[in-house]
Formats: sequence, C-alpha cells, structure tokens
Amino acid sequence: MTRKYNFCSGPAALPESVLEQAKAELLDWQGKGLSVMEMSHRSKEFIDIAARAERDLRDLLSIGDDYAVLFLQGGASAQFSAVPLNLLGDGVADYVNTGQWSTKAIKEAKRYGKVNVAASAEATNFSTIPAFDTWKLTKGAAYLHYTPNETIGGVEYHWIPQVDAPLVVDMSSTILSRPIDVNKFGVIYAGAQKNIGPAGLVIVIVRKDLLGKASPLCPVMFDYKTAADNDSMYNTPATFAWYLSGLVFQWLKQQGGVEAMGKINRRKAEKLYNYIDTSGFYANPVEKPSRSWMNIPFTVADTELEKPFVAGANEAGLLNLAGHRSVGGMRASIYNAVPEAGVDALIEYMKAFAQKHG
Repeated sequence: MTRKYNFCSGPAALPESVLEQAKAELLDWQGKGLSVMEMSHRSKEFIDIAARAERDLRDLLSIGDDYAVLFLQGGASAQFSAVPLNLLGDGVADYVNTGQWSTKAIKEAKRYGKVNVAASAEATNFSTIPAFDTWKLTKGAAYLHYTPNETIGGVEYHWIPQVDAPLVVDMSSTILSRPIDVNKFGVIYAGAQKNIGPAGLVIVIVRKDLLGKASPLCPVMFDYKTAADNDSMYNTPATFAWYLSGLVFQWLKQQGGVEAMGKINRRKAEKLYNYIDTSGFYANPVEKPSRSWMNIPFTVADTELEKPFVAGANEAGLLNLAGHRSVGGMRASIYNAVPEAGVDALIEYMKAFAQKHG
C-alpha cells in the first residue's frame, strides 16, 4: 500500500515509522503476549512506558523539575475550563482573542469568573496579531491566556508577550515544532492530535507553584494538583495514546530533536508561502509577520474552483486540503510528520492546477 500525504489539521499525520512500530507491537508488546491497549495502567510495564514518555518530553523541551508534566484526557478544549478552575479564583484573567480557539477559550472562562479581553484581532477578521502596545492589561491579573497559533485562521505569534502575570498558552499546533523556553510560561497545554500523537490526549505542563489553587467548584478530574499527585493516573488514562505519543517523542529525538525540526518546519513553510505569493493564482489572507508555520490557508480568485482543487488533490494523493468549514478556501497543515517531499508534491500539484485553470 502506498501512503498518501496527509495535510489534515488534526487528527494529523503520524510518522510512518511510529505507525510501523505500533503495528508490530499491536498484538504482542515486547514479548508480553498482550497489547498495550489491554495492559493495566498500574502494571510495571505501562508505568515504565509512561515514565519514559515523560522523560523524553522533558528532554525534548528542557522541562525542569519545577514543572509538572501531565498526560490528561479531554483534549485541549477541556482545558478551556480547567485553566480558570485552577487559576482564576476571585481575580481577573486577561485573554487575547486571535481566532476561533481563543474565542472559545474566552467564552468558557467567562463561566467561572472575571475575564478581560485585553486585545482582539476581530476587526481584521483575525488576519493579524494585535500589536502588544495596544493591549489593555489588568494589573495583578491571575494569568494571561493566548493562543500562539490559531489552527483555523493560520495566524501565529512569533514572539512571547512580556507581562507580569503567569502566561497560559494553548500550544496545540506548535508544541515540539521548534525550540521553546518553557520557563517563560506558567501553563502550556496542547492537544495531542497535531504534533504529539492520537486524539483524546492533552499534555499540560504546569509550573508547580501554580498547583493547589483550584476553585472549590473544580471537579477532581480537572484539578492539576490531583493529576500531579497521582502521576496522571487518578483514573485510567488514555493508555494507547500515551504509548503512541511516547513513540513519537523517541522519533523526534532520532530526528535531532526540536531544534532540527524547527529548521525543517521553517523551510517547509517558506517554500509553500513563497510559491503562493509568487503564483499570481493563489493568495494567503494573513499578514506576513503573523503567518503560521504549521497551518497555511490559501484561496483562489474563483471560489468555484475550490471543490475541483480539493477533488484533484485527493486523486493526486494529497489529502485533507479543504479549509475549515467556517472560513472555506483551502488549508495545508504541515506538522512535524508531514515530510518536505509532501510539501514539494503539493506545490507541483498547485502549479499544474493553476496552469490548467488560470
């Protein structure tokens, strides 16, 4: 069977070698006669799997002992509630709105306390990052929440805000795609289904001094301290997703880690943007300084050509290029597991389509 190039925004492509290893171990994990999916999460075997995954993630991101690393369930969207329930208390939280995921996080946080929208890109149809000097920050805010990369709109911060409040970030689309300084953040959370592993898992990296502040209303399953005290096993965790994520971490280390991936990802994005900008046929709606490396939306002048473009791409083995239903157009998500050859193949298809229809 020939594997195709998968440009899905999530669940996204996984490294082929990781899938092959999981396939080989599916029925018999390391001679134990059972699958990881059948293994007790309390067994020595699975505890070793979990411990190695955490150790490898800490190595990849240089996460110090002053941070807890949690492997939780519910995806990143559950964290829209968990963050205010753990950190907001009776204070005010600052949020920056740069797209649909920010909007959802803001709406959810307002259920639990006071929220100040410090800045919004809504007036530019979420095609920019608001200039930092326009932000209306709250003195003594409980935290500042922002979304470094908006998957749907393809807008990305290429800088880290310098504020007094703890920074809380939804890093679902960018984690592990390049080096980051974890020490600049209070909480990093990321849904697994883009650069980590299968859907259903969310990783939370939380500075330990922020533990133990949960609201009395916080469900026990959302309490970061409960999760940290129980090594993310207060209940049965998403064991197979955790195992597969661990294999991805091993693969990343084999590639040279996040520094090597950052160079590859920058090159992939620059190739695709350069072609779009010089094609005279395609366009990207995001201002250049705010363009995402991971999610690249693009349009054609005639919207009637969108369906033929996607259909032809599917036939060419280039999958999941339709834009999000809320914005239309096309979108290529080029996460870690999408090889550079896939980007090259997409550009060649785009050239042929433009020549035929231009």
